Amino acid sequence: MNNIYMPQPYKILSIKQESDIEWLFEVEFDKECQPGQFVEVSLPMVGEAPISITKTNNGDNTIELLIRKVGKVTDALFNLEVGSNLFLRGPYGNGFDLQAMKGKDVVVISGGSGLAPVRPIVNAFYKQDNFNLLCGFKDLSGILFKSELDMWQAANENIYVTLDCDNEVCLVGFVTDHLEQALNNIDKDNVQVIVVGPPLMMTFTTKGLLGLGIKEEDIIVSFERNMSCAVGKCGHCKIDETYVCLEGPVFNYVKGKTLLD
Repeated sequence: MNNIYMPQPYKILSIKQESDIEWLFEVEFDKECQPGQFVEVSLPMVGEAPISITKTNNGDNTIELLIRKVGKVTDALFNLEVGSNLFLRGPYGNGFDLQAMKGKDVVVISGGSGLAPVRPIVNAFYKQDNFNLLCGFKDLSGILFKSELDMWQAANENIYVTLDCDNEVCLVGFVTDHLEQALNNIDKDNVQVIVVGPPLMMTFTTKGLLGLGIKEEDIIVSFERNMSCAVGKCGHCKIDETYVCLEGPVFNYVKGKTLLD
């Protein structure tokens, strides 16, 4: 009998610093996965943590994980070097359906590290005229995927970056201050809007979208809530009768609005 909790070792291929507290780990991985899914990352005798997949296995048997140094497990990960093994199990959860987005206007709105799980969506659609991205960060040092952002903006004039502080290179304020700009060229009757970020950001962003005429069923949200076992056994992520690890972390807003804090 297979042990559903047993992770497997996978080699670290590269480590790249993205911000003051976030690093991008490229890791060998031989399983297919969707954007929006997550893996459980563990180290023996240390612990385990859920991490969103920011680059899926596109046939090259690798994935990328954006890991923030904020706890016991993630702190220990930064003692590892290229060539060391990470222990992974997964992928878990329901991801974004890119096929369902084709033929629609697509708008992605992210806050902070919420850009990580939607990065594959941006890379799939950024060259299209009917794609818009609005991503917000606290300051210049927190901007993620800088080289890719430059590439996206060079190809698409509807790629917007906001910062919570005064600056001369990005929009100033929260993403909620610039929702109209993010929707400036879209067909509200044929749109898919994806919102990913901290719960408070998602709450106010979705309310703002509804106020601008976006329908509930055209909004997708994604979040990880106290993930632990990832297989619906421990109950840490359960909200009422919903196991986020099994039914999410990607939800249509019709369902997701009952789960947002």
